[in-house]
Amino acid sequence: MAMGQETEDQVPDQNRERQEEDFSLISSSLGRMRMMIGRRIIGRIALQQTEPGLELTHLDVIDAVRRRAPDGEVTVGAIAEFIRVDPSRSSRLVADLVQRGLLRRTVSQEDARRSVVELTERAHEYFRVADRVKQGFIRDITAEWSAEDLDRFAILLDRFVTGLEERSRLPGDAG
Repeated sequence: MAMGQETEDQVPDQNRERQEEDFSLISSSLGRMRMMIGRRIIGRIALQQTEPGLELTHLDVIDAVRRRAPDGEVTVGAIAEFIRVDPSRSSRLVADLVQRGLLRRTVSQEDARRSVVELTERAHEYFRVADRVKQGFIRDITAEWSAEDLDRFAILLDRFVTGLEERSRLPGDAG
């Protein structure tokens, strides 16, 4: 065999080694990203720009309402379950957000004895600002990227997150 030629057996080993290096890099990058997300930089900036008196827990509540609303009416209990707090804490947070004008309580159309929670226009405005902040971060980070790199990254990241969502669902999870 000539110098520099690889046998068929060596190619899979090299591919496997490269894959292991890629998996290690992805794992490390995800850990770093989790730390940044854990600091909730985007949420904090959006809150400062729109609702400086709110805390991140308030953001969790209005986000829970936004995410649960497409599935039907949102109750204080559903919010508590979604953000993993006890119902009394959820009730206090909702009451505070109603007072601040970000949520409103209405009567359930399914059961008039039940109260449901909805977002107000003020909450929708918060999400519009948060989306602009988030997209601004992405634009800044990817400013030097080629259009092809950005397109490929968008597709692959969406595919990865979709797979992560599908694999991480536990029986009984709402999603």
